[in-house]
Amino acid sequence: MADSTTLTVRLPLQTKDKLSLLAGRTRRTSSFLAAEAITDYVVRELAIVEAIEQGRADTREGRLTPDAEVRRDVRAMIKAARRKS
Repeated sequence: MADSTTLTVRLPLQTKDKLSLLAGRTRRTSSFLAAEAITDYVVRELAIVEAIEQGRADTREGRLTPDAEVRRDVRAMIKAARRKS
């Protein structure tokens, strides 16, 4: 990790103990595992927040498909798939 920084995080003692146990069993450091976990969490949660923000922007701009239209299209796709099988 060339570009890194230090972050102090409070954990419940039980979580820290489990992290230490996992680190020992995987031959990794607790710091490595914590950094990986935080990175994965931030990437996942940021993607969710960005998708929500995009949905809100789409709503504001009227870029929506009415529910009835979606349901009609899905029913038509299912019907077409059944005819093919």
